[in-house]
Amino acid sequence: MNTNIHPALVGSLSSTAPAEAIINFSPGPTGLPKAVEERITAAFNAPGLTSLALSHRAPEFQTILDHAVATTRKVMQIPDEYEVLFTHGGGHGQFAALPLNLCHDQSDIATYVVNGTWSERGRDEASKYCSVQTIDAKDPETGKYTSFPELTEANIDPDSKYLYLCSNETVNGIELHRLPKLPESRKHIPLVVDASSDFSTKPIDWRGCGVGVLFACASKNIGHPGLTMTIVRKDLLGNASPLCPGVFNYTTNSDAGNLWNTPATFNIEVVGFLMDWLEQQGGVAECEKRSIAKAQAIYDVIDSSNGFYGTPIDNKTLRSRMNVPFNVAGGDEALTNKFLIESWEKGMIGLRTLTPFGFGDYLRASLYNGVSEEEANTLADFMKRFASENA
Repeated sequence: MNTNIHPALVGSLSSTAPAEAIINFSPGPTGLPKAVEERITAAFNAPGLTSLALSHRAPEFQTILDHAVATTRKVMQIPDEYEVLFTHGGGHGQFAALPLNLCHDQSDIATYVVNGTWSERGRDEASKYCSVQTIDAKDPETGKYTSFPELTEANIDPDSKYLYLCSNETVNGIELHRLPKLPESRKHIPLVVDASSDFSTKPIDWRGCGVGVLFACASKNIGHPGLTMTIVRKDLLGNASPLCPGVFNYTTNSDAGNLWNTPATFNIEVVGFLMDWLEQQGGVAECEKRSIAKAQAIYDVIDSSNGFYGTPIDNKTLRSRMNVPFNVAGGDEALTNKFLIESWEKGMIGLRTLTPFGFGDYLRASLYNGVSEEEANTLADFMKRFASENA
């Protein structure tokens, strides 16, 4: 590694700014709300065993588990006909678990809406276990994902065991602010949602949108890496492929009450803390208002910069509130590097991080629950000053 390269340019999160000035805009894993972090600290300073040391079979942990499930149900208004599971393997684990649970045979059809990096990756993994059909949103001329396709009778096979979509594409900056409803003749098809990066930030119409399975890895909005929340409609249990491993089998884990094998005990407790915090803050409706305000602060700067900043999604109804991609002076390397270094030295970290796909063409400000409105405004103010000094 070239030691002369500034840390900000290689994705370092160790800013030299004072600790109180650090704002983590990383796309994940990322931070939690300060109040939740304080509650975790208090829990681990209390006498007795913590959730890091409790047996998952102990009654003390059962209380923690029950609380996490109950508060999630309450905050996210999850109907009784859904099972709340804590699963392993992150989002990538669910890419395989979904077809293995919902498609009994490899010939079974699953339809995938592919409008970004993660839905594409989910589709490719599923193709190992079922017969995949794709509704492709890629622009044939540019090869980019900048839109979401219309869902019609014509593009949804009526024999599909499920229809899959990603509600927020973190890399591409596309978000569905409300889940779509399938055409009347396709309402029998369960909707499967990768909500890893927007779960808990807006209401979900579980029944109205026909949600069959929704999963969210914890490390964006609801906790720490190593845990995925998977919410499954109970009528979809019991039809898994005979090749489905027990650790991924929804029915097996539902029957065992989330205790078929050792779950991520500490992470489950943190989810309960986060859901308590959401409830105290006014619930998911208030969380959505904060998400809108945070994203608007950044997009307003971009849109009013006379082209100094750019963002790839022109359709404002699809712009992600969670991940705001932007470039500096059309991607000018020198100005982009200057922006990264100056913001990093002021404590604004995570605007460029290495992904499985490289650094990408755009910087990204990720505005998960751990980022406050005040912190989003701090970045917006810096962007304004930087533009005025460098345009």
